[in-house]
Amino acid sequence: MENRSEMVNRSQQSLFLIGSPDETNKIKRAETSQQAGAIAGAKAAAVAAVASAIPTLGAVRVFPWAKANLNYTAQALIISSASIAAFFITADKTILQGARRNTEAQMKKVQQESK
Repeated sequence: MENRSEMVNRSQQSLFLIGSPDETNKIKRAETSQQAGAIAGAKAAAVAAVASAIPTLGAVRVFPWAKANLNYTAQALIISSASIAAFFITADKTILQGARRNTEAQMKKVQQESK
């Protein structure tokens, strides 16, 4: 059993694939879409941090209930959860938009080639 798993591991290590130029272009478009998603997500997270920090910190100083119940950890949790949600929602939407754009471009290319 050990020899068999060792053989499988060795055969997988020496395996390499050469992609076609079309696959290389697909990978580049996907990476560009991922980078755009990360950048857009970071921008949205920064805006959400400021947008949630101002009312949270203001409420802690003005409202008696918030002053009594929201310690520093709770305040940080409120602000960070808004930032994290904004990052992932925006990044996901941006990546899906890029994927949709790539699929539409591929469909147009196939249609033009079939004419």
